[in-house]
Amino acid sequence: MTLTLIAHSLSPRAFKALGIEEIAYVKPIVDDTGSAYAIHAADGTRLAIVEDRLVAFATIRRNDLEPVSLH
Repeated sequence: MTLTLIAHSLSPRAFKALGIEEIAYVKPIVDDTGSAYAIHAADGTRLAIVEDRLVAFATIRRNDLEPVSLH
């Protein structure tokens, strides 16, 4: 079974939880101080806001997670 077929067979709740303990997402944002990067858990929960993309990736790796960029 391919990954696409597996993903389509998951319930919305199961799909949302996929990777929750292994992955964190980095998303560029604009906040009150200007450009920044938000770190989100796999379920979409915002975990932190940092000033630099490299800091975001380092923070995620320091917490034993795999960083993934969102655009």
